[in-house]
Formats: sequence, structure tokens, C-alpha cells
Amino acid sequence: MTTYLEAEANPVRNTGTIRLYGSDAFEGMRKACAVTAECLDALAAIVKPGVTTQEIDDFVWAFGAERGAAPATLHYRGYTKSTCTSINHVVCHGIPNTKPLKEGDIVNIDVTYVVDGWHGDSSRMYPVGQIKRAAERLCEVTYRALLLGIEAVKPGARLGDIGAAIQTYAEAERCSVVRDFCGHGVGRLFHDAPNVLHYGSYGEGLELKPGMIFTIEPMINIGRPHVKILADGWTAVTRDRSLSAQYEHTLAVTETGYEVFTLSRNGQDTPGIKVPALDVAA
Repeated sequence: MTTYLEAEANPVRNTGTIRLYGSDAFEGMRKACAVTAECLDALAAIVKPGVTTQEIDDFVWAFGAERGAAPATLHYRGYTKSTCTSINHVVCHGIPNTKPLKEGDIVNIDVTYVVDGWHGDSSRMYPVGQIKRAAERLCEVTYRALLLGIEAVKPGARLGDIGAAIQTYAEAERCSVVRDFCGHGVGRLFHDAPNVLHYGSYGEGLELKPGMIFTIEPMINIGRPHVKILADGWTAVTRDRSLSAQYEHTLAVTETGYEVFTLSRNGQDTPGIKVPALDVAA
């Protein structure tokens, strides 16, 4: 049986209970997520052919340091970088290095800053120069899938509604949903309950209640959904080497719907890719 508790009454560790946050927590999350969104906005001008993912990582570290924000990934479970940079067939957790980006690449940049103990977690896809239509379409489908997942969020809905909305749309567009990774609760902890699957059935799963805060971050492949982890223990790639894309937002369940904390203040949630905008709240 699932247990819901007011966040203040719950220890700051993953106990499997569902935290319900109040207005002070929402304000803390808004601040942390704003820094993350601002960094992702700034990266749009930096991502171009010839830039290395290590240079991107250095930028993310410096951007946070100037604003009193610490990268949550740095030293997390032995990870040594300030961001994840996942290129082309890399599904997630790509490790920054000194290899330059090439014309036609697509890269997901995943940033989580910690501000006053609160975690702001988000990622976006970036085209590197001119990209092929297939890659552009994959990014469009992936972000639309994220929007549909977000639009399923409201009190009384079920986690399965989120996954079903994403899966139904993505598969109708002849793409596949990665099942090895999921969204997650977030707040004082980087990763918390509940797990938010990007596939599922309508009406099934945990009930959504006001005060819940979590990420939705679908990974969508052009080819099959199967992935494997490389020898570094982090990098996940598509087994068939097909392109993969991911977008991520952190949001909360409100009394009437949802609030997305990680929206770009400049309308750059999909840099270089034209897809419908999303209202800040519903």
C-alpha cells in the first residue's frame, strides 16, 4: 500500500513514501529550476560544430558557481562530471569528453542544479548545425510526447495515465519508448519516489495528489526500444544504434492541475526545433 506523507514529516532519504510538498517547497523548487532553465537557455548559443562536450560541462559548472548552484551529478555515485551529454544513439548518461561535436549531431544536455538544498532537473535536445529531417522529427515527437505526459497530470489521475499518453503517441508516430529508465520524484533528494514510467495503461498506477513533485523525461528512439550500458557503467546506447532523443521537465501536481518548474523563460524549451509551446500552469 502506498503511503503519502507531508514532506516535512518525512526523513530526507528515499523511504518509498510519497512526499506532498507545501508552498515553501514550491518556492524553493522554482528558484532551483529557474537556474537550470537559464543554463539550458544559455547553452543554445554554445552548442555548435567543433565544440566539445567537456567545454559544455565546464560551462555548466561555471554557470552554476556564479549563481550559488551546485551540479547534482558531480560526484553522484562516482560520476565525475557536472552534466550528461548524450549524442545521437546515446540514450542517456553520456559522459562529457574532448571529442568535438559534428555537423548534423543531436545532443541531449541534462542539467540538475542544487540551490538551497532543492534540485532543479531538466534536459533539452540541441541540434548541432544543420540536422537531417529524421533527427528533427524525432526531437519533435519526443517533446510532444513529453507535453502529452504533462497534460495528463492532475489530482486524481494515475501515473499510468502519464505513461499511456506518451506511449500511445510515440508508437503512433512509429517510434519506440525506452523502458529501462524513468522519471522520478525530486525535491530535497535528487532521486525519490515515485518512479514515473513513460509507458503504461490509463487508469492504472499510483494516484496523483497535490504537492507531489517529480520529473517526466521520456527517451524516444527511432528504432527499437532496447538499450545497453557501455563499459564505463553510465553511458546507455540503443542496441540497434538508432537515434534517440529525450526532453525532461520537473513539475508539481497542484490543486487544479500542474505547474512546470523548469520551463524556459525565453521560449527556448526546444532550441532549434519548432514544436508547440506549453503553458506554465494548468
